[in-house]
Amino acid sequence: MYLVESKGVKNLSTIVETVTELVTPILEEKDFELVDLEYVKEGKNYFLRVFIDKVGGIDIEETALVSEALSGKLDLLDPDPFPQAYFLEVSSPGAERPLKKEADYEKAIGNYIHLSLYQAVEGEKVYEGDLISFTDTQLTLKFKIKTREKELTFDRKNIAKARLAIKF
Repeated sequence: MYLVESKGVKNLSTIVETVTELVTPILEEKDFELVDLEYVKEGKNYFLRVFIDKVGGIDIEETALVSEALSGKLDLLDPDPFPQAYFLEVSSPGAERPLKKEADYEKAIGNYIHLSLYQAVEGEKVYEGDLISFTDTQLTLKFKIKTREKELTFDRKNIAKARLAIKF
């Protein structure tokens, strides 16, 4: 499932499905991965953001190639599912890439991650630590509180956002 914020946009699922169908063959041809996709309104402008990656990381030339290919396909859409003019942005998810799919969590085991929760657990709604394990319903994080290590298990339905994090 891809992050999408509506803010009054109709046919949002149609837009996401359409863009996913258009970009997938472009990415598969180059062995790139679709990490996330969002169509959002910020201020007066709409943005269609496509986050891509590959083993070893994606570079600016590769994002430009995907942007050009996708832009050409989007221009040919008839009927146009977009209610407003928008800016197309194709980029890397960065070092703090979101964890959305099961494969993302699998790759993140043993890595330092950031969790934002819907409801507080032990008085906190934000945790950072090493991902120890995950199942369909839960994940376990190991983190430090001052000088001692602690493990906590979180219900995945309580996780608002999960992403890789940089440890300082």
